[in-house]
Amino acid sequence: MTDVLVVGAGPTGLTLACSLRLHGLSVRVVDRAEGPATTSRANFLHARGSEVLGRLGALGTLPDESLRAMRITNYLGERPMMTLEFGDPKMRTAAPPMVVSQAKVEATLRTRLAELGVSPQWRSGLTDLRQDDDGVVAELGDGTELRARWVVGCDGTSSTTRQLVGIDFPGVKLTERFLLADLHLGWDLDRSGTTGWVHADGLIGVMPMPDDRGRNDLWRLFAYDPGHGDQPSQAEIMDRVAEIIPARTGRSPEIGAAEWLSVFTVHRRLATTYRRGRVLIAGDAAHAHAPFGGQGMLTGIGDAENLAFKLALVIRGLADDTLIDTYEAERRPLATGVLRGTSAVTRINVANNRIARLLRDHIAPRIFSPAPVQRWVTYTASQLWVSYRKGPLGGRGAKPRPGDRIPDRSCRREDGADTSLHRELGGRWALLLPAHPDHQVVAVLVQHHLEDLVTVLRYEGSEAMLVRPDGHLAWRGQPNDDAGLSRWLTRALRPGGGRKVGRR
Repeated sequence: MTDVLVVGAGPTGLTLACSLRLHGLSVRVVDRAEGPATTSRANFLHARGSEVLGRLGALGTLPDESLRAMRITNYLGERPMMTLEFGDPKMRTAAPPMVVSQAKVEATLRTRLAELGVSPQWRSGLTDLRQDDDGVVAELGDGTELRARWVVGCDGTSSTTRQLVGIDFPGVKLTERFLLADLHLGWDLDRSGTTGWVHADGLIGVMPMPDDRGRNDLWRLFAYDPGHGDQPSQAEIMDRVAEIIPARTGRSPEIGAAEWLSVFTVHRRLATTYRRGRVLIAGDAAHAHAPFGGQGMLTGIGDAENLAFKLALVIRGLADDTLIDTYEAERRPLATGVLRGTSAVTRINVANNRIARLLRDHIAPRIFSPAPVQRWVTYTASQLWVSYRKGPLGGRGAKPRPGDRIPDRSCRREDGADTSLHRELGGRWALLLPAHPDHQVVAVLVQHHLEDLVTVLRYEGSEAMLVRPDGHLAWRGQPNDDAGLSRWLTRALRPGGGRKVGRR
């Protein structure tokens, strides 16, 4: 029996599979698609996403294949309305924010997953699920059955997994329709950032995209375009794009071939729960929102890393299954906030009444011009601020508090080798100890049978800190506080006294 069946080979599913393999679990990945995607709507990876991929050893050559288009300039007619410097938050992450196709992110994750001994099984759509006290039987479209201890649906907004277990996905599908196109455009527009034009007929924006052929003329175009039919053909999209560009930008570039054309309508949805017994959902299967801010792929990757180490402890028998419930408790509030924020940005961008246009065209540029505000925008979009201190595994006290992200830092392993904290995470926990402590809390790990899952590291500090595989603080205390660490581990790993799964 497989430990975990992952349904969906997008960024969330692949991140989850890589992380589970690093924790030593057996994994199967199935996807109904014919094969890997070559194009995608998402094209921005924030610093938090790079950090997660770095911990998994899955960053690959993405920093070299991406662009650093860190500026957003909006025009109102011919007049520059606002310039937002969207830079690197400079918080010791694996890589700065990157303009890179989701398809390339997925390719890098597949390469890493193959190194870990797993390849996605394509043309294998999920059709049915049956649960019992010991696992889940999944039936695929070809009639074959797979048995797994747990199933995680990472299969997008139309998730079959979510539907089969009866998880509601309330929300709305709006009339906020956008055209998307990856086009070769001949113009002298600045490729150091995104350029947008506010127009009475709707917003249009272009972002420079990496071009494997080095022509430096590939752009991702997005244009608000309501009321022109739900399913236009490729030719109709191209004709509409050719009409919109000069009409809304005031420029007449040479429009070359299109690498990709698409249309999407904004959804705003949030699953009522992330779990039904031994079946969980993550990424777009759990939350859907507008793409502004590049938060969709980022949030899904974060879901996957959060869930993986909890599943690993439960499957190994080192934690009660109530630990799995902390996944929803920590991640669903974040998705709620992301949905709220992206909805607000969308409403401003497609404003069609006088007051909203006044706010967008005249008030917002003044608000977002100061450098401190722009730094705040960068930090907010990065999701490096995410903390679980208010969740069931969080805590109070001086900063950093349990649940807070711990930035990368230089450390030394017990064998004397220099390393860094985040390099040692991903598939393991880390116990940070002062360089020369009078007493160690390592013995507590043995008592809880965790000694093989935790790397002991020395650092220039005075406290002991247990850091989760996802880079968040689990516990902090004095190096001789054996009782304190033991209490935290008991509370976190065995809070329910062995509640049976499958009853939720």
